[in-house]
Amino acid sequence: MQPEQTRALLALCLMAAFADQRKDDKEREQIKRVAASLGEGSGIDLLALYQDVLLKRITLENAVGALDARELRHLAYEMAVGVCDADGVHDAQETAFLEKLRASLDLPPQQAATILDDADRLAAAPPSAPLPAELDPPRPSTAAAKPAVDTAELDKRILNAAILNGALELLPQSLASMAIIPLQTRLVYRIGQAYGYSLDKGHITDFLATVGVGLTSQYVEQFGRKLVGGLLGKVLGKTGRAIGSAATGSAFSFATTYALGQVAKHYYGGGRKLDGSALKTSFNDLLGQARGLQQRYTPEIEQRARTLDVSKLMAELKV
Repeated sequence: MQPEQTRALLALCLMAAFADQRKDDKEREQIKRVAASLGEGSGIDLLALYQDVLLKRITLENAVGALDARELRHLAYEMAVGVCDADGVHDAQETAFLEKLRASLDLPPQQAATILDDADRLAAAPPSAPLPAELDPPRPSTAAAKPAVDTAELDKRILNAAILNGALELLPQSLASMAIIPLQTRLVYRIGQAYGYSLDKGHITDFLATVGVGLTSQYVEQFGRKLVGGLLGKVLGKTGRAIGSAATGSAFSFATTYALGQVAKHYYGGGRKLDGSALKTSFNDLLGQARGLQQRYTPEIEQRARTLDVSKLMAELKV
């Protein structure tokens, strides 16, 4: 993939992020931070690209014009759908943007509809839906009284979810990135449920935003790290098992998931008494710990990436 093609895909990614025009200042600042972070050492001034997109100095037609391969155009649309659906099923403004993008990419309507339907089903699934079997194994029913919260079991589930999301970041399929956010929201739901709280998607989204995790900015970062790291370029259009140069992205997803799980355990386990500032401080402290922990589990993350069936996982998440 040529630098101008990488730049064009990232421009479309940012356009999709701003398509609904409802992003608050906090989310815009997070996306700006992501652009600055991804630009370091990439050879692309992504902070300047962020400003060009925000100020409409680069058009959708300009970006699409650099994508001269069918696989690149398919990837561009799939990526844009993932960004628009990261914080819920796309709204009317995002729908209009995606249709304009589809037409500009000359993508067949049925092909685009299949991508959109898959992403919408994933975005619409409630956080109370089951976790994948490997994270939420069935337990025999019992008439015994409900036991106290098993914190060791919660820790194991949090670690397994972090390993799985770290593995997803190593895979070339852009669909793999779409699975990370639903896995995180369901993990938070399960932790809240363990402590007697029934959470809806709005509460979980607010919880993530309070600790400093924006859904749209997180997806932009996941996709951008794969693209800048060369993983998508090396295996574009293929479904191979090769693990690309995405170690930084894997560490990011592992650490974010682990810290989210642990701060949720502290928050709901403590009766939801932490305020926003304390939650953010706790999350940042745990994020630092998780980054160190990730190195210890790198072999397990890579092994999971080699054996993971993304199609099966996506099917489980869409129910």
